[in-house]
Amino acid sequence: MINCTRLLCGKPGSQDEIRYKKGKPADTNRPIVVWNSTRRCNLKCVHCYIDAKATKDAGELTTEQAKTLIDDLAVFGAPVFLFSGGEPFMREDLFALGKYAKQKGLRTVISTNGTLITQSIAEQIKDAGFSYVGISLDGLEATNDKFREHKGAFRKTLEGMRNCMKSEVRVGLRFTINKYNFKDLSGIFDLIEDEGLPRACFYHLVYSGRGSSMVEEDLTHQEARDAMDLIFDRSKKLCSKNLDTEILTVDNHADGVYMYLKLKKEDPKKAEEVLELLKINGGNKSGIGITDIDNLGDVHADQFLRHYSFGNVKDRPFSEIWLDESNELLRNLRNRNHLLKGKCGRCHFQDICAGNFRARAEAVYGDIWQEDPACYLTEEEITSR
Repeated sequence: MINCTRLLCGKPGSQDEIRYKKGKPADTNRPIVVWNSTRRCNLKCVHCYIDAKATKDAGELTTEQAKTLIDDLAVFGAPVFLFSGGEPFMREDLFALGKYAKQKGLRTVISTNGTLITQSIAEQIKDAGFSYVGISLDGLEATNDKFREHKGAFRKTLEGMRNCMKSEVRVGLRFTINKYNFKDLSGIFDLIEDEGLPRACFYHLVYSGRGSSMVEEDLTHQEARDAMDLIFDRSKKLCSKNLDTEILTVDNHADGVYMYLKLKKEDPKKAEEVLELLKINGGNKSGIGITDIDNLGDVHADQFLRHYSFGNVKDRPFSEIWLDESNELLRNLRNRNHLLKGKCGRCHFQDICAGNFRARAEAVYGDIWQEDPACYLTEEEITSR
């Protein structure tokens, strides 16, 4: 994640101790854990990385198995436990598990489409102790509903956000940028400001699940640069209005390099400060500072490399799987720079990007160590340091 508000405006963010503090949890090999608690979902989004469906998979972790996982993560010291899906509100034990994890000392968050969050559900979120709810909204009304394949999804999602804020649950917007919705970016920033949303994360598309067929629907490199220019500019405008809104970009660490190079021309002193924070962050953390556990219990490097499993938490504790580097991919992800090829191998910013997303490289080139095709930096830029 690139915290635009922190880097451009110097305004501290809600999880800066994980991203920009020396000695942060990721340095101790304790990852943020994303748990796809179920594959069930009430929507059918065209870019869903998990290829969610309406029915429950056989073999999903039971309540007791989930509690065993939570016990292990709490002792292990995972900094964040994220309940994702599918749609996590399709799990009947979500609030019981959230409360249990909170009691064990874990910081719990939810990733959801937001359409099921009534005022009563928002109160239960608060009561269970979830510290944050990230709600996906991938365009203004017509665009979002088309992507969700559900007319009325936009209004239900917006109502879910409002219900969270009424219940004093910290909430944020999640927007996955692609060729068909980046034209809505300016309107989305207007919505963020009008609704008083405290946080918004702008995700780059990763080619996984149903999103695997959307390579051609990703932004061109110029469109990506234009999108970042708009996001950086609107972030600074929000700061200038003293609005308490945190803006981040996610899933493309070229954003950090691009921001640094722009600042280097505009404000060299600030650019050096930003560079130091980006070095601490270190770029992509797949298999290092983030992991994914799917609904069946398989452990992955991240949410997108789901066809590689390091083991299953039904068979071994997560902590044991995570520390076992006999798996070649896990070992290589933690020492990857010399393996990177193409543009990523030539890049002088490996220390703040770490090769970006391996899932995109493999999806396009069939080689997990090839260059990330979504890197929009020029050859001159990647060798300018």
